[in-house]
Amino acid sequence: MVKILNLETKEYLKVKFYKMIPNIKIIYRKLGKEQAYGMASSDGIIEIDSRLKSKKHLEVLIHEVMHILQPEDSEEQIVEKSIALTKILWKENYRRIDQSDHEPLQDGTK
Repeated sequence: MVKILNLETKEYLKVKFYKMIPNIKIIYRKLGKEQAYGMASSDGIIEIDSRLKSKKHLEVLIHEVMHILQPEDSEEQIVEKSIALTKILWKENYRRIDQSDHEPLQDGTK
């Protein structure tokens, strides 16, 4: 549950944030011809260059997801946020190690 302040009414709205997140599909393929590390479309499809490794993969994944979750943001805002999140998560030792999910998320999904 997330509280969002309505600036016009000065009231807080309780929102189940996870229900607002669209279905996102991630496709891995070589994007050399497109001269891009990643691409996101408004229908929730993200394409990521399959050759990316480690920290750059994390940065591009966050960047493209941000385009879908916050389409009103400028490219500069997306870059700033995705780099900040990448640095925080990397510093906390988050790495892409395996695909198994051990614990459900706070909303009960895996």
